Amino acid sequence: MKNFIIIDDFFLENGVLGGGELNNGEVYEVLKSRGHKVSKINSHLVTLTHLSKNLRANFIVGNFVNLSEACKDELKKKHKYIIYEHDHKYLKSRDPSSYENYIAPKEEIVNRDFYESAIAVLCQSELHKSVVFKNLKINNIHNVSGNLWSDEILDYIESLKDTQKAQKYTVMNSLNPVKSPKFAIRYCNIKDLDYELVPMMKYKSFLKKLSENEGFIFFPNVLETLNRVCVEARMMNCKVITNKKVGATSEPWFKLKGKDLIDFMRKKKQEVGELIEGIFEK
Repeated sequence: MKNFIIIDDFFLENGVLGGGELNNGEVYEVLKSRGHKVSKINSHLVTLTHLSKNLRANFIVGNFVNLSEACKDELKKKHKYIIYEHDHKYLKSRDPSSYENYIAPKEEIVNRDFYESAIAVLCQSELHKSVVFKNLKINNIHNVSGNLWSDEILDYIESLKDTQKAQKYTVMNSLNPVKSPKFAIRYCNIKDLDYELVPMMKYKSFLKKLSENEGFIFFPNVLETLNRVCVEARMMNCKVITNKKVGATSEPWFKLKGKDLIDFMRKKKQEVGELIEGIFEK
């Protein structure tokens, strides 16, 4: 049995339901189910005293914007940790999309030593991994090749996969400017496609609505390390129309759909558990 401590800016218990929080919540459950001692701490609550009391712990660092520089230095010097990366916190902007070939100027790079000192940096897709490497040139990067969903959500998605579908496309009416629906709407108008503009709603309600249309159209403005919604659409046998900024499209498994993709993601949890265990055993 190992002692794992997960550091993150926010957890599901804090009311944040982003992709990183959903994934890291499952990392907690997976490691716990494998017999390990697992605890969580918000990054702003981590102190040098907390770190000194846990010298033998294995740290998993998720989002760390609120982690102090002193604690980052202490982790580098005295602790074994991995970074479970969900975006690009090695850049001041956290977005490489505006740079040619996704390579940022050197003056935009931050936290490089923190990434290099980790025993591993876990990325979401081959696209994500390649962009991290282009910018940091470090050799401790692993492609997890997917995301983690709870059994409850995967069961729910499986129950929706054969839903009778209307001949129209779902477009998310996101308030987030980087996920703006305007390009998807323009595409539908040019291609004369019927679409439904779906507002933000509770997670299961959104999945149900997504399953009811034949396809999902999403053109993000920034690089998506994976994009869970595109994967969820595929799991529910929906067509996906997107651009090259979606990390999931760089994965060979993205050609799967329906139960085949659901089963693939069920197995992913065991793979990630074994990967994390193996990294810390080195």
